[in-house]
Amino acid sequence: MNHHLYALVMAGGIGSRLWPRSRRNRPKQFLDLLTSRTLLQQTVERIEPLIPLERLLVVVSEEHADLVCEQIPGLPAENVVVEPGPRGTAPCIGLAAVLLQARDPLAIMATFPADHRVADGAGFRQAIAAAAQISGDGHLVTLGITPDQPNTGYGYIQRGAPLGEVDGLTAFRVQRFTEKPDLPTAQRFVDSGEYYWNGGIFIWQVETILGEMANLLPLLHTELQAIAKNWDSSECQETLVEAWERVPRTTIDYGVMEKSSRVAVLPVDIGWDDVGNWATLSGLVDADTEGNVVRGDGQPLLLDTSDTYLYTTRDRLVSLVGLEGFVVVDTPNALLVCPKEKAQAVREVVKELREKGLDQYL
Repeated sequence: MNHHLYALVMAGGIGSRLWPRSRRNRPKQFLDLLTSRTLLQQTVERIEPLIPLERLLVVVSEEHADLVCEQIPGLPAENVVVEPGPRGTAPCIGLAAVLLQARDPLAIMATFPADHRVADGAGFRQAIAAAAQISGDGHLVTLGITPDQPNTGYGYIQRGAPLGEVDGLTAFRVQRFTEKPDLPTAQRFVDSGEYYWNGGIFIWQVETILGEMANLLPLLHTELQAIAKNWDSSECQETLVEAWERVPRTTIDYGVMEKSSRVAVLPVDIGWDDVGNWATLSGLVDADTEGNVVRGDGQPLLLDTSDTYLYTTRDRLVSLVGLEGFVVVDTPNALLVCPKEKAQAVREVVKELREKGLDQYL
């Protein structure tokens, strides 16, 4: 096993489409949405057989750092990296990269969102190990998820020429990244067999990604160097906060991956899902014979109801009559009722609450 392989878990998201369970004080990655383990715990447990906790970093906001320590016992304190605020995935990944480079100049880092589901853990680890080998040639490797339907909620990656095979998996050059397409375009992508979903899982040598940031995001790179230089000094916090004000707000996809000539894709079929909204979540857990999923510890009563997801938390009866294809999520101070096909729009509720200053519901 490669002792230069490190993991970065990005735990900074807010999961607004899973409101009202996903809240500011406990976003979706810290919730037990699929099993009795939280999404963050499932992510770490999936990585751990390949990369032990001492080589795993978690980047998180200050208000959730304690949750990380609570949910991942045994994670060294110095491996919890607090970012001063959300600036997108490029600064988050860059910060972890300069810290890892200081620890181990030969580090290879594998980057994971904290809130995704993967059904095939062994296949996932096999792909990460293969990608780590491919990254040795100076490639920025992204896992390409083999699409099983023309989803318009994901970005797509088109493969180019093959780069070679590792452990039975073939890597390809990336021809292009495409943002979320409309349905006819997505259908064309899937039919062609040349496109994969962009799952936001990346593997690269720290040296390679920092070199590309120096080329493509020079301002970010300069600020990261200043942060790294002061990391172990008393000025560390001050330097970090000031630099964070100046770093460009951008994603790794837009800032680096779409512009770099070093990008490779490793196609995988590992039962991946980004647990993006209540409708997709509902499809990932076992339903009863009517297609209903009932979760939580309240009292449910369902009559003439099918294909519906119900979550209850309180000591009270929630009764559903004649619903089909709905999501009902009942929490102590907020109730969501929504048809499954409108599940993406739940983020609009969160936007509206924010605009109206109704912070007690966020």
